[in-house]
Amino acid sequence: MAEFQFQQIDVFSTEPTRGNPVAVVIGADGLTTEQMAAFANWTNLSETTFLLQPTTPDADYRVRIFTPRTELPFAGHPTLGSCHAWLAAGGQPRGNTIVQECGLGLVPVRAHNGCLAFAAPPLQRSGAVEPDLLHRVADGLKIPAASIRAAAWTDNGPGWLSVMLGSRREVLALEPDYAALSDLCIGVTGPWDPIHDGQQAQFEVRAFAMACGVNEDPVTGSLNAGLAQWLIGSGLAPGHYITSQGTCLSRAGRVHVDLEDGKIWVGGVTTTLIVGVLRL
Repeated sequence: MAEFQFQQIDVFSTEPTRGNPVAVVIGADGLTTEQMAAFANWTNLSETTFLLQPTTPDADYRVRIFTPRTELPFAGHPTLGSCHAWLAAGGQPRGNTIVQECGLGLVPVRAHNGCLAFAAPPLQRSGAVEPDLLHRVADGLKIPAASIRAAAWTDNGPGWLSVMLGSRREVLALEPDYAALSDLCIGVTGPWDPIHDGQQAQFEVRAFAMACGVNEDPVTGSLNAGLAQWLIGSGLAPGHYITSQGTCLSRAGRVHVDLEDGKIWVGGVTTTLIVGVLRL
C-alpha cells in the first residue's frame, strides 16, 4: 500500500464544519483513475480531489475532481480547497496568481482579503432555457412556472441550469422532487430583503446536483461562478455581492463575488480541518 498526504478542507465558511468539505489527496500521480474514483466513492463527499504534477509549464499544479460517481472537468469549492491544500503542503506559486490545471483548462486562483478566489471560467453553455424544460424544472421544484422570474443555462462543467425566484424565502421553502430531476443540475437563487433578511448577503443560493450524484450541495463555487456571469451580465446583480448558501443544510456558506477589470472572481474562506496520511 502506498502512502499519500491527505487533507480535508472546509470551504466557504468562517465557521469550522459549516462550509463545504473537500477531501484532497496530495502527490497522487501514482494512483490510477479507477483508484481515484473508488476513493471518491468511499469518502462520499460531494467532491474528492487529487493533486498531480502539471502537464503544462503554464500551471503550478494539476487537479482531478471526482464526485462519488463521476469525474468533473471543473468545480469551484474543490478548486479553492485543492489550492489551499497545495499551498499548505509547501506549494510555491511562480507569480502573484496561482494557476491550476484541470479538465476545463487553466484556472487562475488568487489570495485576496483573507480568502482564496478563482477566476470564473468561460461558460460552456449559456442563454435561454427551452420552455418545455423550464416547465419540467418548475414541476420538479414543486412551484408554479410563474414563480421563476428569470432562467438561463450557466454551465461551466457540471451542467448547471439556473433559475431566479422572487425572494430568499421562496428559495429556502423549496422541497424538490429529486427523482423527477435526476438527470439535471439546477441552481436556484433569490434576493435577500435587507430589512427582513439582514445585510450579510445579497442573494440566497441552493444547488441541486442530482446528475452529479448529490441531491443538494452545501456551498457551490462552480454554480456561483456561472450565476455571477449570468446575473451581472444581465444586470440582475451588482459587480460586487455576497451569496448565502447551505442554510437548509445547517451550513453557513458565504461566497464573495467580485467583478474586476472584466474578470469575475469567486472566493471564500478556506480552513484545514483534517491532516493525515492515506494508505491506498
